[in-house]
Formats: sequence, C-alpha cells, structure tokens
Amino acid sequence: MKGLVKLFAVAVIAALAASGCSKSEEQKNGGEVATPHGQTARKESVVVVPPSVKGKWKAVKIAVMDKTVNKETVYTVNLGSELAIPGSNLVIKVENFLPQFTMDGTTLTSQSNEPKNPAVQVKILEGGKEVFKGWLFSLYPTTHAFNHPKYGFTLVDFIPAN
Repeated sequence: MKGLVKLFAVAVIAALAASGCSKSEEQKNGGEVATPHGQTARKESVVVVPPSVKGKWKAVKIAVMDKTVNKETVYTVNLGSELAIPGSNLVIKVENFLPQFTMDGTTLTSQSNEPKNPAVQVKILEGGKEVFKGWLFSLYPTTHAFNHPKYGFTLVDFIPAN
C-alpha cells in the first residue's frame, strides 16, 4: 500500500511538472489555450478545499533559508495570513493548505485530511511585487520551488486547529 501511495504521489508531481503551477512558468509557455473564436484564454487552476479539510488546519511552518549566510529560520504562519521576512523586503502570504494534495485536470484538492502529501499555496512578494505564486510541498521540497538568489522556502510542518 505504501508503494502505491508513493507511486501516486510521484504521478501527481509529474502531472504538476507537466502542467506548470507558477506564474513565471505560465509566462514561459503562455499558459493559454485557444477558444473557438481564435482568441486565447488562460486556463486557471481551481483550488477546492473539501469540507473534511476546511477549518481543520490552523497554520504551517515554513523554513526560510538565507543562502548568503547559510542560516535557516522556521516561521509559523497562520493560514490566510502573511509574514514579512525580517531583514528583507519579502512578504510570504499563506493561502490554502491541502494535507493530501492531488490534481485532477485544473482542480487542485485534497483526497483526505491525512497529511500524506502536504502542500501549502503561497504568494511571495518582493518590494510589494508578486514574484512567486505556487505551492510548497513537504515531501518534494524542490518541486516547483521558488528560485530566489538569496532565499529558499520549504514547508516543514503543519499545525492542526484545535
């Protein structure tokens, strides 16, 4: 059973890699599809937080690595809130947490409330400008990771609501 779960998780990650999930990747490939009238329309992903997950998680812990001094600091950020990274002009906004992330077409959701493939949706702003919109994966920290010259971000833990 564990092998099947790992195989499924790898398939989900492969699907993400094929579809792209960050703003910069959409810009690279256009992120557009043709409509019947020859116009183009952006295919947007839809995040669906199932009732079994909604309200069950309070916060996530995100490790921020300062690559210039090789120092990692872990911050706890409540879902739906933001954190200004001290000593930088970066702000991380935490949006949705999906404990068992899965993707079906353009729908991103969680198969259950069990943390089998934890992922958090974030926006990162630098100087007030959005530089990243995507997901941080606990089990696959390098998948679609935000590449910043000075900082790295990793989902390291998640806190249930009580």
